[in-house]
Amino acid sequence: MTITGPGDPEYSEHSDLLDSPVRERAEAVLRTLVGRNEARLREDQWRAIEALVVDRRRALVVQRTGWGKSAVYFVATVLLREGWGGWRPGAPRPCPEAQDRSESVGASVIISPLLALMRDQVAAAERAGIRAVTMNSANVTQWEEIETRIRIGEVDVLLVSPERLNNPVFRDEVLPHLADNAGLVVIDEAHCISDWGHDFRPDYRRIRTLLAELPPRTPVLATTATANARVSADVAEQLGAAPSPAGVADSQVLVLRGALERRSLHLGVRILPDAATRLAWLAAYLRRVPGSGIVYCLTVSAALEVAEHLSASGAEVAAYTGQTDAAERERLEEDLKADRVKALVATSALGMGFDKPDLGFVVHVGAPSSPVSYYQQVGRAGRGVERAEVVLLPGNEDRAIWEWFGSQGFPPEDQVREVLAGLDKQRETGAGPMSTAALETVTSLRRTRLESMLKVLDVDGAVRRVRGGWESTGLPWSYDTERYARVDAARRTEQEAMVAYERLGSAPASADAGPPCRMAFLRSVLDDPHLQRGWRCGACDLCGGLDLPDAPDEQHVGAARQVLERAGVELRARRQWPTGMERLGLSRFKGRIGAGRQAATGLAVSRLDGLGASTALRELVASDEDGEVPGTLRPLVLQAVDRLSEIIGDRRTGGVETGEKQISVVIVDSRTRPGLVRQLGRAVAARIGGKPLGVVGISGQDPTRHDVGSAFRLAEVARRLTLQTWSAQMLEELRASVVVLVDDWSDSGWTLTVAASLLREAGAAAVHPFVLAQR
Repeated sequence: MTITGPGDPEYSEHSDLLDSPVRERAEAVLRTLVGRNEARLREDQWRAIEALVVDRRRALVVQRTGWGKSAVYFVATVLLREGWGGWRPGAPRPCPEAQDRSESVGASVIISPLLALMRDQVAAAERAGIRAVTMNSANVTQWEEIETRIRIGEVDVLLVSPERLNNPVFRDEVLPHLADNAGLVVIDEAHCISDWGHDFRPDYRRIRTLLAELPPRTPVLATTATANARVSADVAEQLGAAPSPAGVADSQVLVLRGALERRSLHLGVRILPDAATRLAWLAAYLRRVPGSGIVYCLTVSAALEVAEHLSASGAEVAAYTGQTDAAERERLEEDLKADRVKALVATSALGMGFDKPDLGFVVHVGAPSSPVSYYQQVGRAGRGVERAEVVLLPGNEDRAIWEWFGSQGFPPEDQVREVLAGLDKQRETGAGPMSTAALETVTSLRRTRLESMLKVLDVDGAVRRVRGGWESTGLPWSYDTERYARVDAARRTEQEAMVAYERLGSAPASADAGPPCRMAFLRSVLDDPHLQRGWRCGACDLCGGLDLPDAPDEQHVGAARQVLERAGVELRARRQWPTGMERLGLSRFKGRIGAGRQAATGLAVSRLDGLGASTALRELVASDEDGEVPGTLRPLVLQAVDRLSEIIGDRRTGGVETGEKQISVVIVDSRTRPGLVRQLGRAVAARIGGKPLGVVGISGQDPTRHDVGSAFRLAEVARRLTLQTWSAQMLEELRASVVVLVDDWSDSGWTLTVAASLLREAGAAAVHPFVLAQR
């Protein structure tokens, strides 16, 4: 239930505390925290603090970004540390100065998802005299010292990531001591607990186990800005109890849901015909929009391409993705906060916890798959300014990207059972835990999907992470088909809601619904309990509060198209075979790949997850149709071949003198697209001046699978690729050649790696892969 103020009959169980010494002290702490003498607690902030400190309860606070959720737990921490816990009228005021800190209420434990958020919160706490520390993977050597400081009362707040909760050392040796004496437990970004949340993380589900082991009456606070009614109910249940049908929390969990209206945000959508037009429009927009902001993209490749074009057009921007080095991320965040860049072009890696109150705009090149995640990302703008613009530029490729991410969910039951059977066998033989790399040899799952699945099984009690890897618990486990189906259905419903948001205003509004409004739509799909029928924000492009520029002129669109159609993505050779290949009967693939077996630098025409040519390539790969290279792609193929010629033209390739070697073209045979690969090979040979030499053959009749883990993919191609059909003359020519190895597309890279290894072992001086597309 949302408590809105003193007029609400459920406002306070202790109405005599509204002007009490507790609130007086709470507001004094708030003023120190924010550095403003006029600061006062919002009513719901006070209500949450009262529940945590006076009543020692559990509370869920769902409030928009910038509302002040962190103030709740910092103020509550100070009050609990000073001895205000359980205070009642007539009781003496605590005297913190006379307390022995080692015997006072323990430190608050804040579970927070990002190091960036931790850095900001530690700095904010220190400004208010709150002693805050973090335990993370970067300071393991300091854990013992931090523990000691916590025990003797020298730490007020400990921030940890959810991933720490299942680090064997932290879970078994550190966490029990913290839980026994925690003054307050805070779960930030609590929507991650819920299967229904847009950013569900298996590590968060372990928090429920932690909460169950806390001493009685340990206050717990969960906070999030993005939770609809279903997610709120789910999180509240995992905190300890669910709200009643009337919406009123029982005596254990208080749920405070605030309004989601953001008066400063001016929302708009601009639908443009293609990626080049979107880039040209964006470049022009950045020249006119004031302030600094964030440009969000759906994939790493798209972020890199957008940043490249914006930089070429004169904008001060930088790319920020999950592949960006941690130190570089921190530097880029500071650059944006200090307005040293106009924008960061980012994936969702620039996510929860980033705090720049005067962020002036957020633009999305491509739509997120959920209005919930969209609201969270746009909510980073306009927190401390009167006006911020939020623009969505949807693309035709959005649905394909949504589907790919959606396919990475919890695996089918037979694949889960493979892993459990492998761990059970290991336990029965007493062979000890299995590493994730070793488990890749008992399942076809890719590494990231395998790791995510193991975390879920850990929470469900079927497996346990220990030093050295994973082990089976031997406990029974059932596959919850119904739950996974419900989650998938909810995901698809959210995708359709996002499409509906894009199309608002494109059709006449019904008389009952009234004119459309973008903020009203978002508030509605997020179940904002304060949304009134017929309410309109007056600030979006449909309400007349935002005028977006028209489509850019053809000259600027042409410049953007040149950037997008610049062909050539570098393919770097693999240097290491996967662990545990001997389990699959392939013990020769072990350790580092020797220099004499490695591929040299190669090129793909483009990546599958980018913009521009990526759309045509995705359609080609998805079709599995054989034939010629589409005409729209041929100029890009020739451009990429020319770039590869420049690479080969360097007289030293991979440490081998190649200037006098002839160039030969070898193709990797294909069961699904033999005509396409052969035509591509002939085109490469003609363009590069090379000689078509031969084919790396494939034994067996069934098409190979790309959607499997690294070890299984390597095993599959290693058993099938062969040079057995090559004649002695062909092998003699190979020994005098620098080879261009041609295939249709590359995913794991193992086909190219094994084929290059075969060719190098047969005498090729160097092997340069060339493919149409790289995933």
